Amino acid sequence: MKPIQAAPGARHTVLALALGALLLLATACGGGGSTNNGGSGGTAGKPAGAKATATADNKASSALVTIMPKDGANDVATNGVLKVSAASGKLTSVIVKDDKGTAVKGETAADGASWAPSEHLGTSTKYTVDAIAKDSDGRASAKHATFTTITPKDSFVGFYTPENGQTVGVGMEIYLNFNRGITNKKAVEDAVQVTTSPAIEVKGHWNGNDQLFLRPESYWAAGTKVTLSLRLDGVEGAPGVYGTQKKDVHFTVGRSQVSVVDAAKHTMTVTRDGQVLRTIPITSGAPATTTYNGKMVITEKYEVTRMNGDTVGFGGEYDIKDVPHAMRLTNSGTFIHGNYWAEKSVFGNSNASHGCVGLSDSRGAGDPSTPAAWFYNQSIAGDVVQVINSKDKTVQWYNGLNGWNLPWSEWTS
Repeated sequence: MKPIQAAPGARHTVLALALGALLLLATACGGGGSTNNGGSGGTAGKPAGAKATATADNKASSALVTIMPKDGANDVATNGVLKVSAASGKLTSVIVKDDKGTAVKGETAADGASWAPSEHLGTSTKYTVDAIAKDSDGRASAKHATFTTITPKDSFVGFYTPENGQTVGVGMEIYLNFNRGITNKKAVEDAVQVTTSPAIEVKGHWNGNDQLFLRPESYWAAGTKVTLSLRLDGVEGAPGVYGTQKKDVHFTVGRSQVSVVDAAKHTMTVTRDGQVLRTIPITSGAPATTTYNGKMVITEKYEVTRMNGDTVGFGGEYDIKDVPHAMRLTNSGTFIHGNYWAEKSVFGNSNASHGCVGLSDSRGAGDPSTPAAWFYNQSIAGDVVQVINSKDKTVQWYNGLNGWNLPWSEWTS
């Protein structure tokens, strides 16, 4: 068989094509171009200084990505500094992660020109930022940066009530007690979010610099599910003092129980979900030691506890080591509790206590048939005990979880 003969001039054409392929291969594997518009160098795939003969298909993106703070920055503030922007293009992807790989939530502006975090950054943390933008022709430009946030001189946490997973009464307030004085109250309050199902407005009110109470305008509706979201990590609560908490607390509002103590009639009427369960004879504060008026919320329950007059300013007037069925109503020492030491005729007829509301009971809390035992077993934290017709002032709103005594207009002011 004879070899195929090339047409005249064909050999030169084949050699030229082969040489062109080699040159193309060399170009594709060489060069120092980058799609990062923050860097230097020529167009990707083309040696720097080469003649600009690229077509529209391999032109560099005109989009310019900018990351603030600058790459490698230290002592970066946890809020108000991090921002990613795009010029001559739109951001298509922004990923920010901490040194544990946890992503930072953020939002891209509607026009695609900027991105900002929607939460505070943590302190003493290294972050990486990877952003991509595209120009009007769909060409991508990327940029990468790292930075480290500020190391605080001190930190704070908030101790909260109620507990996660707890079922509470309709009067339960959300209470945060901070271990450091808070001067930047708005920043802290903005980082404490309450969501409910069904939805209802919940507002906070401060007592001093270390206590924040949150509640709706009226008692919670029975069955409401509540989530307290603490996003305090990285929040500067006072100069140089930053929060460390990032967690969610869930609780449920149970049935509605409100009990009204009439100090003049010496009775307590217990109402649940609109139905009267029982009217119980009681004794309240004696004329010299009257019981507060107002709406008070059960915060603690003790089957048996000790009550000593020294702890509440009554000196040695009493020290009872086994008070049965006791439930706290104020921080200052007001309880509703069982009483086995008084004459039975006192209940329903006179007021003889040191300021507490007393119900007839047996010693040792072992008899479930007594009025005190019945009420104790019917009650949960967050239930309301309202005292009326006592010859005393209304309880202070911050003395316990008793903010219901403060008008809503004042609560939200």
